[in-house]
This record gives sequence, C-alpha cells and structure tokens, in this order.
Amino acid sequence: MAEANANLLKLPGSYLFAEIAKRVRAFTQAHPDADIIRLGIGDVTQPLCPAVIQAMRDAVDEMARAETFKGYGPDYGYAFLVDAIRAGDYAPLGVDLAFDEVFISDGSKCDVANFQELFSAESRVAVTDPVYPVYVDTNAMAGRAGELTPQGRWQGLVYLPCHAENGFVPALPERPVDIIYLCYPNNPTGTTLTRGQLQQWVDYARDTGAVILYDAAYRAYITRAGIPRSIYEIAGADKVAVEFCSFSKTAGFTGTRCAYTVVPHAVAVGDGSGGKVELNALWKRRQSTKFNGVAYPVQRGAAAVYTPQGRAQTQATVAYYMENARIIRDALAARGVTVFGGVDAPYIWMRTPAGLDSWAFFDYLLESLHIVGTPGAGFGPSGEGYFRLTAFNTLALTRRAAERFAKLP
Repeated sequence: MAEANANLLKLPGSYLFAEIAKRVRAFTQAHPDADIIRLGIGDVTQPLCPAVIQAMRDAVDEMARAETFKGYGPDYGYAFLVDAIRAGDYAPLGVDLAFDEVFISDGSKCDVANFQELFSAESRVAVTDPVYPVYVDTNAMAGRAGELTPQGRWQGLVYLPCHAENGFVPALPERPVDIIYLCYPNNPTGTTLTRGQLQQWVDYARDTGAVILYDAAYRAYITRAGIPRSIYEIAGADKVAVEFCSFSKTAGFTGTRCAYTVVPHAVAVGDGSGGKVELNALWKRRQSTKFNGVAYPVQRGAAAVYTPQGRAQTQATVAYYMENARIIRDALAARGVTVFGGVDAPYIWMRTPAGLDSWAFFDYLLESLHIVGTPGAGFGPSGEGYFRLTAFNTLALTRRAAERFAKLP
C-alpha cells in the first residue's frame, strides 16, 4: 500500500485561513442575517485598473489571430515584462539586475513555498515570530521543522520573536542557520525595518554563509522616506538574498496571478562536494521542470502597471487602501487600543483587550460586532495577544467597521 508523506501528517489540522473560513461559515449558517464585514484575509476588493484591463483585452485579441497567437511562452517570462520590472522597480533604486535574474511566476506565495526545494533537507531555517504561515508549513512538509510542540513551535526551526517590547525587530539568531525568512513591510505586523537594521541581516548572512529569502510583496505600500523597498538597496545583499515580489497587492492581481522572483547570480550555496552552485541555475532548472509560465494576456496586463497611466492608477488604488488603514487605526486608537502597522503596510496589528486571547477575540468580534479578522496566534506563538486587521475591504465597509469598533470594550 502506498503511504503518505509523514511530514504532512505532522501539520496542524488546517491552514490558518481555512480555519477562519470554517468558523465564519458556521456562524453565517447559524445567523444568516448577520451583516459580516471581512477584515481578515488579505484579498483585495478594487478592480484591476483601466490600463491593465486594456492591455489584457488587446492581448486576448492577439490570441484570436493566427499571426499573433502565442503558445508556450518563454520559461521565465516574456522580455517585455522582465525589462519593465528591471527598469520600473529596480533602476530607480540604483539596482542593476541582469535579464536572467528575474523570473516571472503565478504568485509570490507559490515561489516562496517552492524555493525551499533548492536547499538540502538538513538546512537550518530561521523565521520571525509571528510569521506568514507558508514559510513554516512548507519547510515542515520538507522535513526540516522536526516535531510540533504543544506550545505551537516546531522543534527544528529557529524562531526570532518580534513583539512590542523589541519594536518588532528580530534579533540575529543565537545559533547558526542556513536560511532566513524576512518579510518587510511585514505580514502580519505591518512594521518595517530601517536600512541600518536590514544591513545587520545582510552582514550576518555574508559572515555566516546564510541565504536570506526576502518577501517584499507589500513594497508598494511604503509611505515614509528612507524605508527600503528592496533588499538590494542594502550593500552586499546581491550576494546573499533572493527577493519575492507580487502584483497581487500592488495592482490587484490576487485572482489574476502574476509575480516575480529575483535570484542574483552571485547568490551561491554549497554543492555537497566542497564547491558552490548558483541558486539562479538551480531555480532555472526547477522552474523549467515544474512550471509552464504565466499566460500571455496576464503578463501584458502586468507590464501595463509600469506605463504612466498604469502607475498613476495603481498608486491611486494603493492610496485608497492606505486610507482604509488610517481609518481603522484611528478608530482603534480612539478606543484606547494599542495599534501597530498601517502606515507602510496594509495590515493593522493590534493588542487584544485584557483577558482575551487572540482566538477568543476573534470569536468576540465575529459574534458581537460581525467583523472578521485574523488571530495573532495563527501566525506563531509570539502572535498571541495580538490580532491582525486588513485594509483591503471597500472604503464604505471600512467606515462601517470603524463605527462598530466604537463598541469595543
């Protein structure tokens, strides 16, 4: 008889957001007239901008004509999109990327989840705590995490606690690690690192031979000057870091699916025989075997984000969501709630009221105020006592949620 991968059997019963959906579904079935406002999962509500829609329409028309029809696309993305990313996202930051260091994909979640396949099963992994669950779960699936303790920590992972007391700035690992996951602006806390703080991580990786997997999915939401939008703005990062970026939150592609990953040639790991191998070459090999690319109309739509019209329109949508974040922050602060994030990120990270753990507060919000959020404990042990709200709903519903927050204890 075939047997299951034992590592998957070690995972908790359900993915965090699947558990939230299950609880909300049960509540709505019992209370069908409840007016639920969803500020939980980070899905967007505003439509694709006109420039993107027009580019996709034109591309679909091309697919209808034999002379312009496209079959299989280039393994790593069409040149028009790769070049737009290099010129639009990196050149303004003073970062010069080679053409074959940018890989187009159908989502940064997929890339972040899959990239761990390039490392040995014995690699030691460090994650911030709280953390985006995909970083943890995919390494658990690969067998690097060991056993899950009753406290919710995996024995094989190195946790880097982030909380109000340390300003949500993770300390460098106390024991050697090989892979470091960083996400800034951060999901779930909505906080950022300064250039100096990020430089410490790059220096650590260069000194120890570790690789940083840097999730920059929320870079478009940075509003303050001086906050790095890419890890490659930091000296030496091109030797030790891989960066994941997405059009999902930048341009509303959560359902359209398009992203990219940057893998500099200089980032190398041991080959098991005393030599080194480029992660770029390994990722090329992995993608050419397991991935068939992103649809041509979708890539045309993504490229339109970099046109003058596309930039103006997507920036307006980002500003729309950040206004939602301000409204949520102000409403919570008016009730005396301690809040973080929501300034350079679309996430608001709040302390739960005294006497309520994060899941109890989830139930309270759902049952009493008919608002859905995300319990901090779902992001790791250090998330207990905190709660995440998102700014991705409509302005009208966000204002209504703010009115309900006035009833918080």
